[in-house]
Formats: sequence, structure tokens, C-alpha cells
Amino acid sequence: MPALWTLPDFDAHEGVHFFTDPASGLRAVIALHSTHLGPAAGGTRFWHYADDAQAVTDALRLSRGMSFKNAMAGLPMGGGKGVILAGADRAKSPELLAAFGRAVDSLGGRYVTAEDVGMGEADLVAIGRETRHVSGLPVGEGAAGGDPGPSTATGVFLGVKAAIKRALSRDSADGVHVAIQGVGSVGGGLARLLAGEGARLTIADMDAGRAARLAEELGAAVTGPSAILDVEADIFSPCALGAVLTEASIPALRVKAVAGAANNQLATPVDGDRLHARGILYAPDYVINAGGIINVSLEYLGQGDRDEVEARIRQIPGRLESIWEESAATGETAAAVADRMAMKLIGRG
Repeated sequence: MPALWTLPDFDAHEGVHFFTDPASGLRAVIALHSTHLGPAAGGTRFWHYADDAQAVTDALRLSRGMSFKNAMAGLPMGGGKGVILAGADRAKSPELLAAFGRAVDSLGGRYVTAEDVGMGEADLVAIGRETRHVSGLPVGEGAAGGDPGPSTATGVFLGVKAAIKRALSRDSADGVHVAIQGVGSVGGGLARLLAGEGARLTIADMDAGRAARLAEELGAAVTGPSAILDVEADIFSPCALGAVLTEASIPALRVKAVAGAANNQLATPVDGDRLHARGILYAPDYVINAGGIINVSLEYLGQGDRDEVEARIRQIPGRLESIWEESAATGETAAAVADRMAMKLIGRG
């Protein structure tokens, strides 16, 4: 692998830490992009990668996205991300989680972890036995914190409605066709919220059984995870893994807007230009999907309750609208406008 700082996704990261624990089998990367606004906050991803370089790239891209996400959400938190390299069997032991908790703790509070793909509340409880620098733990009714998925889904739902208003000049999701790629915790929650407002849904998921069950529940159509990119709909909502908007996929899109929960939806910055050139409205992912980090950050900081979380989530559509307004006024892409705003907030503008 080439020197870390020569990688395309290295963006003046403050630190990239590699951890191994032979006894438990832990291999992990924690990337700290910025602590300008506060401790670097971002969840930990448990994933099996084809090679180590992909894991490092993921950590670099995701941590930068967290800097931007936290800044744009008005949180006093920087951006970081943890990646645990899972084996092919995706086995996860208490010993491995404990070792990762010690790794987090060794950074002395510069990194605060939470839930991400492949990690659940019980995993965070195990990590929390080794470090206090963890959030998304079980909380009492009405308190900030706990599973970030529902908060993320709520924010994305409000962002999708903002995209519907902007792109379709409609005030409701009723009758709007939304194609959702990925219906796990967040995508599934989004689908239920949209269905509750009368949206027509086409859904896809790597877990075909999960997609089929949700389709039966909501009366949705089902297609494959790749085929959904070709579905003619009003809104495409990517809610699985990132880099789905590419030089190959963007020309095939038959939608008016892209608004979804997945991190790093654009494979490269140029793909933001490609969407813009096609006249497809884009909701920058780290703005629309900030509900979860708002929830767990307020838990960690001890600032506010569930009502405060929801009040902050309701600000997401306004942030998107300000980005789209500036994009329309300047001719810049929505992605470029959002990046410029975020860079300024973290002291790099």
C-alpha cells in the first residue's frame, strides 16, 4: 500500500490509528479527520473488506464525512470513524469488542464512537465497559441517545419531503414514487414513514427476504439492489453502502432527485457535477442523514432530551434548502456548496 498521506482520500487527517490484538483477532482503523470543533465523533463500522486498502479508504472517507456532518448539524464535535476489519465469517466476539473498546480509550477522548453498519446497541454496551468515550447506549424514555437509526430515518424522511417540494413542487409524499436502495434499520424506517404518508415505493436490499417482508407489509414493489438504479421514479433514495453514484450509474438514473441515508454516495467529486449536469437535485448525504449523530452526540454531551433531538432534526430541511438556493443562484453543484460551507465551519475554508 502506498504512503498513507498520498492516498486520494487522505485529506489532512489529524491522525490515522491502526490497532491489532492477536488474542482476540482485532484488526481496526480509527481515522480522525478534524477535532477543530470538538472530539472526533463517528460510528464504528464492522465489515469484511476485500483487502486492507479498502478498509483504510473507507475510514478516511467516512471520517471526513463525519467532520462535515457534525459541522453542518451545528454540533460541537469533530469528525472521526472506526472500522473493524471483520473476517469472512463476520464473527464478532466479546473479546474483540473489549479490545476495540481499549483501542478507543487509548486515544484519550479524541474519538467518540457509536453505532454504524454491522454494529448494534449490545456491541456498544460491550465497548462501553472499556471506555466512556462511546454513545448510542440504551437510555430511558424521553432521553437523548440510544439506537441512532430511528433518528437518522426521521431526518432523511424530512429531507426527502424537502426534495419533493423542491423538485416536484409538492407538499406531501402522497402518490410520489420513491425507489429505496437498502431497507435495514434506516432505509426500512424511511420506507415506513413514506408509506404512512401515501408514497408509492419500490425497494431493494441485499437481504432479499428482508425486502420481501417489508414489501408485503407496506404494499411496495421489489427489485434487485443494482436494478433499482434503473427504476423510473420521482426520488431515488440510496440507504445502503456508499459510492453508488458513479460515472456508470448516473446516466441511467430516471429520477428528479437523489435523497438518501447512505454515507459517501458520490464515488468521486466529479459525480456531483454529473448529477448537476443532468438536472437531478441532490441532497448532500452528510446533511440529510445527520439525525443519528445529533441524537447520540447530545447523549454524549448531556445536552438536552428527546424533544431537543427532534427540534434539531427538524432543522435539516432548512439546511438543505439553503444549499439548493445557493446552488441555484451560483450555478455550483449542491455537493460543492455543502462542502464549501462545511470546510469553512471546520476552519479549512
